[in-house]
Amino acid sequence: MTGEQTLSQLRVGIDECDSQLVQLLAKRNALTSQIGAIKQEIGAPLHAPDRESLLIEARRQQAEEHNVNPDLVEDILRRMMREAYENQQSKLACKAPELSPVVIVGGEGAMGQLFAKQLTRSGYEIRILDRAQQADAETILTGAKLVLVSVPINALEEVVSSLPALPDDCVLVDITSVKQAPLKVLMDKHIGPVVGLHPMFGPDISHWVKQTIVVCEGRIPEACSGLLEQLKVWGCQLVEMDAKKHDQAMQIIQVMRHLTTFVYGQFLAKQCHTLEELRSCSSPIYQLELMMVGRLFAQSPELYSDIMLAQFNDVEGLLASYQETFELTLDKLKAGDKAALIDSFSEAKHYFSGSAEQFLKQSRGLLNKANDAKVLDI
Repeated sequence: MTGEQTLSQLRVGIDECDSQLVQLLAKRNALTSQIGAIKQEIGAPLHAPDRESLLIEARRQQAEEHNVNPDLVEDILRRMMREAYENQQSKLACKAPELSPVVIVGGEGAMGQLFAKQLTRSGYEIRILDRAQQADAETILTGAKLVLVSVPINALEEVVSSLPALPDDCVLVDITSVKQAPLKVLMDKHIGPVVGLHPMFGPDISHWVKQTIVVCEGRIPEACSGLLEQLKVWGCQLVEMDAKKHDQAMQIIQVMRHLTTFVYGQFLAKQCHTLEELRSCSSPIYQLELMMVGRLFAQSPELYSDIMLAQFNDVEGLLASYQETFELTLDKLKAGDKAALIDSFSEAKHYFSGSAEQFLKQSRGLLNKANDAKVLDI
């Protein structure tokens, strides 16, 4: 048998293995769909972190016993799990039926539609109150048990203040990315239960499992517990935080990040190289950076302008510190001061020391995906 014949025969074997993998995936999908139906029936959360950890650890150990890369096996498992979570979204358990009907103010916007779709999957009665329904606002809000405000930050005060009086037992909640000022607006408007939520994701998510939502207490938290339990059933990770602490964290996590990405995107747009030219010769890490920059500019300019403007006065000090750090680094580069650059690197490295290895491992997987995407696109 020639080398070409042997190669052809081996490829047939690979095709057979791949076909068996597809059949196994179909079998696994059928099982996870049944599990999803049972979870919906008994009101169990979609995400079982302990079960997930045990499963992955067991399969990693099995992979090592069979001389298979355990990281490869874990990557495949996590991708299959993500697919399973997506497949289990069609019908979800209703954890707090007492919160129905739900009125979504701004329900025709992207985030409003996202919440409406998820609440509908859990069996809640949904009513939409947006510009087109303003004339019927009082009727729509009659008997509402949960009112979720999903409007731009700069419009929230006007929208909330213009709402008709809400039932005393109605839970009033907003989902803006700033929490102190909106919570005050909500509590000035409504004497009943109030809670502030900040979903740390956009409307393009494929499922809610492992998505983080920050929860800031407003008033009568025990009356808001049903809503939080519903979020947990969907698989969300809830982070309870004081509103002031939240806004301070968001100044760094969101506002500063958006500002620096916004500036860098403008900088790239002014260069002589096209995006295609930059991508053609980029490393995986820069490919990933371009993806994240491009992601921002694929979003709504009104939304991101509102986010940056809403807290600009609060981040002026941070911006000054950022600018100073940039200028000091530039001075060291101009002076050719390698020792000073190493010292600065060491100071920052100390800040990341507790998580550096974990970040390195996690980023390696992201870089591989970025490189795969680059190869496919070019």
